[in-house]
Amino acid sequence: MKINQIPPGRTETVAGGSQKKMDRANSAKPGAVGESNNVHISSLSMSIQSLDASSETMNTAKVAEIKQAISEGRFKVNPEVVADRLLETVKELIQNK
Repeated sequence: MKINQIPPGRTETVAGGSQKKMDRANSAKPGAVGESNNVHISSLSMSIQSLDASSETMNTAKVAEIKQAISEGRFKVNPEVVADRLLETVKELIQNK
């Protein structure tokens, strides 16, 4: 008799000689034969995946250069440029909505 075929309420001896009451619901293991696993991806998730796939690839050399500058303390943030680009992004998002 297989472990997942033990009738409900039956007692079986387990490792160490102790007895344990076996229940079919507790003895079934994920991925057992006959079970099916389904994954549903939302439309929002699919949209995000398509955006990620269509986005430009990053310039790894530039990223490495910036990381190096940050670690050496040479990287300077220009708050005016950051503010201007943030405003541009917000305007684009509002227009596209």
